Amino acid sequence: MTDPLMATYRRLPVTFTHGEGAWLWDQAGTRYLDALAGIAVCGLGHAHPAVREALCDQAGSLVHTSNLYQIAAQTELGARLTALAGMDRVFFGNSGAEANEAAIKLARLHGHHQGVEKPAILVMENSFHGRTLATLTATGNRKVQAGFEPLVQGFVRVPYDDLAAVETAGANRHDLVAILVEPIQGEGGIRVPAADYLPRLREICDRHGWLLMLDEIQTGMGRTGKLFAHQHSGIQPDVMTLAKGLANGVPIGACLARGAAAAVFGPGTHGSTFGGNPLACRAASAVLEVIEGEGLVAQAAERGEQLQAGFRQALAHQPGVLDIRGRGLMIGIELDRPCADLVAQALAAGLLINVTADRVIRLLPPLILEPAQADLLVGGLARLIGDFLATPPPPAHGG
Repeated sequence: MTDPLMATYRRLPVTFTHGEGAWLWDQAGTRYLDALAGIAVCGLGHAHPAVREALCDQAGSLVHTSNLYQIAAQTELGARLTALAGMDRVFFGNSGAEANEAAIKLARLHGHHQGVEKPAILVMENSFHGRTLATLTATGNRKVQAGFEPLVQGFVRVPYDDLAAVETAGANRHDLVAILVEPIQGEGGIRVPAADYLPRLREICDRHGWLLMLDEIQTGMGRTGKLFAHQHSGIQPDVMTLAKGLANGVPIGACLARGAAAAVFGPGTHGSTFGGNPLACRAASAVLEVIEGEGLVAQAAERGEQLQAGFRQALAHQPGVLDIRGRGLMIGIELDRPCADLVAQALAAGLLINVTADRVIRLLPPLILEPAQADLLVGGLARLIGDFLATPPPPAHGG
């Protein structure tokens, strides 16, 4: 049979049939420890009873009406989310890309309201914000942009974690209206900036009258050991985007804003047919209840410390390991060579991992990861890394 799907993914040769907690099972009944959580999506693991009950209950009464009408589940989720985030208002879409698209539109409209004819947004190298044309342009990865030109105008790019470059841009550009930045770069290789980076960005934005817009799509919802990663820095953004872990796999995205930014959108300026429907909002509310009720934010911080300490001990004398970094359950292990082959090797060993930025092993396990499972992950992955690095790399082209 000809594959009916467009060839947009290089899928691994496995199909999962069911899951429970941090475990997944394939069609042959083989069990896998999930250290990726659907790319930071399934923070509560798989088949969590609270999410299942919320989905079944809501599906039995009402799935969708559209945003032509009031949606009680959306209002309830919005009130809870804005209160937790210290924000004023929220727009719900269906994905992280849509959430960032909303933030970009909000910044541009804000700029026009300020009399800026062609507003521009400062973005970072090695960032990732989505695959729509605007978010693709904001993304600092030439590989994912190639072939989709002409890209969208209105973005100015500087190196990540480089405050001097931000100051220079502010001194030389009079069309900037916002900064869009990840508190920790995920796709860019689990890059954690200096401790003063976000506070200084906040100060620069205040000085210039720019909006500070934080892309918390991968870092939010408890992943880093705080409900939102910027809380480690003690600052507050003007705009924040969420998605991934918000509804444990049910598609939803959120763009939150406060102050003047919260009043930018009006009727007709933005919208979504499916965004914030009753089903997605009930799932997200259930996720928030579990995260708060079961202390999963603190647990993520503890388990992250356990994992990093375990990997540092297990890999302390391993040549070829350049760095072990991260925050909470967002961990990167950087090797001295490309290591995409490790993904298939880990799969064969019953571990689900990811490699990003060519040579960074990315771990995003669920928040419900147990101490014994963390030890299992450390032991299994450390052995795989040791075996991988013991094999001489292939000769470079032309060698």
